[in-house]
Amino acid sequence: MQSEIRTALLGTGLMGFPMARNLLAAGFDTAVWNRSADKASPLAEFGARVAATAAEGVDDVDIVISMLSDGRAVQQLAGQADLRTALKPGTIWIDMSSTKPDEARALTDNLQQIGVEVLDAPVSGGTRGAEQATLAIMVGGDPQVLDRARPVLQALGRPVHVGPSGAGQLAKLANQTIVAITIGAVAEATLLLEAGGADVTAVRDALKGGFADSAILQQHGARMSARDFAPGGPSRLQVKDLDNALAEAEGLNLVLPSARAIRDRFQRYVVELDGADRDHSGLFEELLDLNGRAVLDKP
Repeated sequence: MQSEIRTALLGTGLMGFPMARNLLAAGFDTAVWNRSADKASPLAEFGARVAATAAEGVDDVDIVISMLSDGRAVQQLAGQADLRTALKPGTIWIDMSSTKPDEARALTDNLQQIGVEVLDAPVSGGTRGAEQATLAIMVGGDPQVLDRARPVLQALGRPVHVGPSGAGQLAKLANQTIVAITIGAVAEATLLLEAGGADVTAVRDALKGGFADSAILQQHGARMSARDFAPGGPSRLQVKDLDNALAEAEGLNLVLPSARAIRDRFQRYVVELDGADRDHSGLFEELLDLNGRAVLDKP
């Protein structure tokens, strides 16, 4: 039974909090930990065991899920002596953070030394996908380990095995490249429609089901029209992902001109326009600024 699998979720931020809630709703005995305890403690009312330390959280669990800010944070956590002592051999560690492929492979090598199996399983779908348990989950690692972890991941979304260790993170970098470039395209189309006097909402409806349709067009296009850039996916993390994608491409002797151009625009938004903690759909603000238009200007 699912309830016999004991889980721990480390990192209960914008994504981790609703993910933990979905694990609990699916009947999993779940411990939660966050460096800022106030972000984890509200999960107690949903039945979570709130751990004072990460080591306490992973003690005697079957599956550990990490959802942290970057690869460095994951490596630092996995290197803690007390946490490593608390992990029992045979535990599966699923890193669902967005990191670099080589960091995923290093984590696997590191934890396998103490008998812990590792899957890199970054996600796409944003906070809405996390809340609705509809995340796209790109899994790298041993497929037999995934089979053991599948019931837990299915409580969070749709896991798909994409290759060996590191392949999940590579898939996420490809995903984030598509997302970033599409946000740029939707922003330009939205501004063009607004400036030309079209009903932007009606146009989005007209495009449903066509080749130009996408979740980004419908969801982020609506955000752009409403000038609502409260963070679901902060722009600073979009820059991080694009930097990682470009670094991976360089290592493969590849040139990705569209990814480079959109990365530079996101960097401008983050640094010059104070968009670091605004949603990545806020690239529309950067486009408005390029065109000499105020953010609050609407047709």
